[in-house]
Amino acid sequence: MVYKYAKRMENMEASEIRELLKLTEKPEVISFAGGLPAPELFPIEEIREVNNYVLDHCGGQALQYSTTEGWQPLRKWIAERMNTQLGTSFCEDNIMITHGSQQALDLSGKVFLDEGDVVLCESPTYLAAISAFKAYGCEFVEIETDGEGMLPASLEKALEDYPRAKLLYIIPNFQNPTGRTWSLERRKKIAELSARYQVVVIEDNPYGELRYEGDFLPSVKSFDRSGSVVCTGTFSKIFCPGYRIGWIAGDAEVIRNYVLVKQGADLQCNTIAQIVISTYMEHYDIDAHISKIREVYRKRRDAAIDAINTCFPADTVYTRPEGGLFLWVEVKESVNTVRLLESCLARNVAFVPGYSFFPGKSRLPFSKRILPAWRRPANRAWSLRK
Repeated sequence: MVYKYAKRMENMEASEIRELLKLTEKPEVISFAGGLPAPELFPIEEIREVNNYVLDHCGGQALQYSTTEGWQPLRKWIAERMNTQLGTSFCEDNIMITHGSQQALDLSGKVFLDEGDVVLCESPTYLAAISAFKAYGCEFVEIETDGEGMLPASLEKALEDYPRAKLLYIIPNFQNPTGRTWSLERRKKIAELSARYQVVVIEDNPYGELRYEGDFLPSVKSFDRSGSVVCTGTFSKIFCPGYRIGWIAGDAEVIRNYVLVKQGADLQCNTIAQIVISTYMEHYDIDAHISKIREVYRKRRDAAIDAINTCFPADTVYTRPEGGLFLWVEVKESVNTVRLLESCLARNVAFVPGYSFFPGKSRLPFSKRILPAWRRPANRAWSLRK
């Protein structure tokens, strides 16, 4: 059988992160290939109690179809949380529940992108966002970025040079892959430029609540006066990823269009997962849970940095993230990171080579437990063993 695939399949590639994550199923592998939340921090007993409560009190409703927009109490909680944490002014009508923030990215491509359109993004940027948008036949233009975020002058020049720019994709908080956080002034300026040039901003914020030091900053959306900024979020990093529940937030008109395309994709998200999460938020202290996560991840970030300082070559350059799950490591240009990966895999260590994000660099997630072997002087950065 000769299958007549859609033209878009020519641009589709397997996610390198997901392929590498298959290695994590092997217990002997130390994986730095993806930002998997630490499973020992999942509130398993509380979730078991909530599941029983939901089934006892509204089991028929929880196991039934629901609306495309999502469970109303959960959408209301998300809107209020975003307003408090990020300075937005949403209500439940501004929220649609998605299968993780990754589906929000895919639906964004479906809503906004035509073949040949341009997506502007940070340099480097999140690999899975590239995969999501690429399916819609777009082109990518990387915008120069420094420690404070996207350079406004570079963005404005790109907006002038590429009139087919439709989307600007950004991760202002603890960016994947670099771990960097945008300054307040950069956030204000990007909101201003997006309004002036009428380009939609997808503000991805999967890690925003995982701040270990410094002050929380308002979202780019909080400075949006034109309705050009659309936000994504997820419960994967602050609760547990297995439920695959995230959201998209924006002006009501935009959300109505997201609802239309989601109806054609999967009709709705998992009803019982939404109700369980909503019930957990009602009966348990999510802030206490997040505080626990922050403290554990902060210690693991510090352990990762100590290991780099102790074991990596002296000229290694890396970021020191104020939160999130990633730090960015730069090595000499003479180091072939593909061969380095092969060498590491032979020793049961996995990471994502930097060319997936930007040539010649790589980043490490530190959310999973840093093993004691990191602290042994006999080990070296490229030959860590379990």
